[in-house]
Order: sequence, then structure tokens, then C-alpha cells
Amino acid sequence: MTASSTRPGPTPCAPRTTEAHALAPAPPADAPGATSYHRLTALAPVLRVRCAPPRRGDGWIPAADLTTRPEAVRELIAHDARQGLARYGRPLRPDVAAGFGLHRVVWPLSLLFTLPWFLERRVLLLGPEDVSVRRGADRVELTVRPEAFACLPDDPAAGAPQARTVPDADALAGELRCALGGFLEPVLAAFRPEVRRGPRVLWAMATDAAVEGLWYAGGLLGEQERARAELSALLEPPQAGGAASAPACAPGVTGGHAPAPSPFTPGAGFAAPAAGCGDASGTDRARASCCLVYTAQPEDICGGCPRVMRG
Repeated sequence: MTASSTRPGPTPCAPRTTEAHALAPAPPADAPGATSYHRLTALAPVLRVRCAPPRRGDGWIPAADLTTRPEAVRELIAHDARQGLARYGRPLRPDVAAGFGLHRVVWPLSLLFTLPWFLERRVLLLGPEDVSVRRGADRVELTVRPEAFACLPDDPAAGAPQARTVPDADALAGELRCALGGFLEPVLAAFRPEVRRGPRVLWAMATDAAVEGLWYAGGLLGEQERARAELSALLEPPQAGGAASAPACAPGVTGGHAPAPSPFTPGAGFAAPAAGCGDASGTDRARASCCLVYTAQPEDICGGCPRVMRG
């Protein structure tokens, strides 16, 4: 995938049969994360996030459908297959199209968690039932229903009923890894038969999407270097023999008190190129996974390709 494809580019989603979305009250304008989402939407031409109940129909797909309805996953992948055919003039391998589709879903979904943490020091505790997605002609739209969140003791809303206070920044980072990992786990499992990769590679793909999303947002906000530093700290590999620092996560996410940053690939990948590789990749981040774009266009190597950066 080229450098530009790390963003959720124009991948329109075919409309499904129209249904009214759930008649639940819309979250208030001061809902947790709303400030962060508003700032991003004002700056990002490819992404729009609204605090609202999940929607269905008119191209909207509840994230919960991706975890329970294989046809919803295939619906998204079909658009990446068509986009790949139009771009490369040849059909994408089914697993490659599925990998593109997974990246272009996880990229914006991860920002629902990482951006409020980055800007507000809040970690939203979301489930797939709280989110819906629609991929339009030139951007991705998301609705999110934020309610419970984790925060630091000095947060103005620390005493609110929906707030869960944690003692310090390290604990909050652990909450982020657990919350995002727990949200993505069923999504990755749903895509696995189509992507045809094992859990380790799927989590590497998820790590790339999460890192690239916040790094991109940080650039729009004029804080790319801070994003780089905080992502590096968030995914820093645990020290050999060190004590586990992550909180207990949901079963199946990290297996309890697993060392941070499980289940994500350790390390954000911001490193110099491998010896003898120069800067052929055009970036200073080595991806944890390969998008396999060379199977469609052999001369096309995406920025940060691990085949180049990792030697």
C-alpha cells in the first residue's frame, strides 16, 4: 500500500436495505471524547466522527454486525476488491483485498480510542454495539455512543458516575491497550477467515493501523512528534524480567495480567532503516505487517514496508 493508503481513502460502501436506526437518545455535545472528535473532523478530509447512536441502512453498518454477520465483512471487502481492480487494472487476491478492508476499518475505529487519550487523557470504554461506520466516496464516517470512560484523578469529570479513575498515566495507557484490544478482538476474528492470517499477523496489522491513525491525526493537529513519542511509549516492549504493568483485560484479549503491550505488536516501529537500506521506504517508521500490495503491482512498495525497513 502506498503512503497515502494508510488513510481511510475513498472506498464507497454499497447501500443496504434502509432501516431506521435505533431510537436511542443522542449523546450530549459534552459527551466523553466529543471535543477530540470535533477537532479531528474539522481537520481531516477523509474522516467524520459524530457522537450519535449506531445507525443501520443507507450505507451504515453497525460495528456489531462486523462481529456477527460474515456478509457484512464481505460487503466491505467487496468494495476494496473493486477499488483495487480500478487502481491496478487486475483483480486483487481475495486475501489481499480482505487485508486492505481490515486496515481501512481498524484505522478509523482505533482513533475512537487513541485520540481522546492523546488529547483529553480519557479512554472511552466502547463496545462494537456503540459504533457504526459508513464508507463514502471520499471519506469514512463513524457514529460513536460514548458513555463510560477511564480518566486520571485530576480530570474534571473524575467524580461522574460513568467515570473510572485510575491512579496515573501508566495505568491509563494500560486501560487504552485493554479497551482498544477488547474492541478489536472480535473484529479481527471476523476478518480472519477472509484475510487468511493467524492471530499474530492480525494483531500486527491492527498495531499498524492504530499507530498510523494517531500519527496522521497528530500531524493534522501540529503534534506529530508528540504523537510519535507517546505511541512509542504506549507500545514500548516490556523489559526482560520486569513486572507486568497492564491492568487485567477482558478474557481472551491479553490473558489477564499480561505484560504491556499485549496483544499489540511491541514497539511503534519508529526506527532507522535496516543497515544498507538507506531511506528507500520514504518514511522513518517500519510497519509491523506487510500489506502485500506488491502482489497487485510488483514495483509498488509502500512507505515503511517491513521487507525494506526491517532488512
